[in-house]
Amino acid sequence: MCRSRKSADAIQPTTSAAAAAAAAARPSKSSRTSKSYHSSNPSNPSSSSSASLNLNSYSYNSNSSSLSAGQQSLSRIKQFLPETPLIYTLPDLRLATGNFLAGRLSSSSWRCALRGRDAVVFQRRLKRPLDAPQLARRLSAITKSHHSSLVKVLGAAVAGNFVYLAYEFVEGANLSDCLRNKVNRAFTVLSSWVTRMQIAADLAHGLDYIHHCAGSATGAGGGSGFVHNHIKSSSIIVTEPSLNARICQFGTADLCGEAAEVVEEEEEGASEPGSGPTLKRTSSRGVKLEGTRGYMSPEYLVTGVATQKSDVFAFGVVILELLSGEEPLRYCFDGEDGGGGYRRMSVIDSAREAVEGGKVRRWVDLRLKDSYPEEVAERMVSLGLECVEEEAERRPDMSQVSALISKLYLDSKAWAEKFGLPVDFSVSMAPR
Repeated sequence: MCRSRKSADAIQPTTSAAAAAAAAARPSKSSRTSKSYHSSNPSNPSSSSSASLNLNSYSYNSNSSSLSAGQQSLSRIKQFLPETPLIYTLPDLRLATGNFLAGRLSSSSWRCALRGRDAVVFQRRLKRPLDAPQLARRLSAITKSHHSSLVKVLGAAVAGNFVYLAYEFVEGANLSDCLRNKVNRAFTVLSSWVTRMQIAADLAHGLDYIHHCAGSATGAGGGSGFVHNHIKSSSIIVTEPSLNARICQFGTADLCGEAAEVVEEEEEGASEPGSGPTLKRTSSRGVKLEGTRGYMSPEYLVTGVATQKSDVFAFGVVILELLSGEEPLRYCFDGEDGGGGYRRMSVIDSAREAVEGGKVRRWVDLRLKDSYPEEVAERMVSLGLECVEEEAERRPDMSQVSALISKLYLDSKAWAEKFGLPVDFSVSMAPR
């Protein structure tokens, strides 16, 4: 802190008598604060010595205010920065979940307060043994990934043949329930075309990030990349009230050892030092298929190995669900043979029939009430069918899909603004 020579002499006299006089005349802390306040007012002039003291006191208070404001800014920034991955213990989870009896969301998930964080804990069966160092290394690679379309991983624990995965709790409902209301089939909160395009764009950006940027310390590319292996409408959260989409269960496939494993030691010449862990296919032939009917690609059903192309297939199914509101698989009455039987129909089959028969507008969800740009809808259906091609090599990369959906989303917003339709929504998904 800079002081003038005169103020320095006033504060630090050289003689003991001067020191005693200065001590007797020195104002208290409260009076200094009061003088500091009044010295800023031109109507209350003071002596040069007092002004120096008041100036010093004012500078101290200003620095304290700046420091306090800086700490508040840092605390706000901290929530967006990567956190150290946590290895929880089984007693931690028992305490948070009331011995797995409180906050139960399903047979294998619980909502709880875990070390001061609102979290959801999932129980998954381990496909291969996993010790604490391996879990720490895998968590470190996964928690480097932060994206607005992903639900953040808070930590994990291993107990026996199970792994417990902790994710942050996100307010909202899963996409499956939003599209197919169990109480009223004719109602959906996703009654706007722009809202569904926004969800499609969020999903595309999130999956593109998982495939090409996840595992990077900066998220700017160059990461090892991951396979999600659990893309489906029930693992996608539509947040309230913005109706944005966030992908759940990121990292589950790697932490559970379902279809890929992290190379713990770098092979010679395989990668540059410090580039992070890489993924390789599992050598186990006894791995049980982890997937949901209707979302599993043909090659995954044969090999049991999840790849980024199998993720693209599942993403294509979700897009077709989003456009039509239909379930991935359903049984339809077949009266053509006269037997009155039922046949299984997938959303992929119904979409292909609509495109071949030129009935896309009739196939798109009727609850949208024909209020959407037909050209954009047709392009989205075609893109969904490209993602579910039988041959994996013919499916597009998620970077191409993300770019195209972003363009179609902007075209949809421009269309809505042209007709004066609202593009910003605030709704409630509470029971009606």
